[in-house]
Amino acid sequence: MSKKKRRKGADANTIVVNKKARHDYFIEDTLEAGLALEGWEVKSLREGRVQLREAYVILKDGEAWLVGAHITPLTSASTHVSTDPTRSRKLLLHRDEIDRLVGAVERRGYTVVPTRMHWRRGRAKLDVGLAKGKRKQDKRATEKDRDWQRQRQRLLKEAK
Repeated sequence: MSKKKRRKGADANTIVVNKKARHDYFIEDTLEAGLALEGWEVKSLREGRVQLREAYVILKDGEAWLVGAHITPLTSASTHVSTDPTRSRKLLLHRDEIDRLVGAVERRGYTVVPTRMHWRRGRAKLDVGLAKGKRKQDKRATEKDRDWQRQRQRLLKEAK
């Protein structure tokens, strides 16, 4: 048997990043939440078959739920297990963290969005961000700043 190649660096444990969340929202605070997953879902996560683009977090009855995340089942998944790729998955958070999120969403108009999924000590974790929506002009300003930073780096590189 051959060993799998390990990725090096900070992204070694990252499963997926939700780039759309950073584009559409100002992320002000992040929390790390566990996920209640089934066995076939964990195997699919190890293969990187997950998509967070359309996912969002709802807070209902004192619990947090990840809705709309798509985990594609492996073709080798067991036949006696019914696989639903977009089922709602419970987020595992402490009571005070859930209360803080509920307060921010209900009173201050924030949104809770999934930003990144990663491995920590062999368990899948989800970073959720407390976010405010961006307007069209905010998105343009962010893009303009990013382009300027890229151009500045090129100019500094050429000057050397």
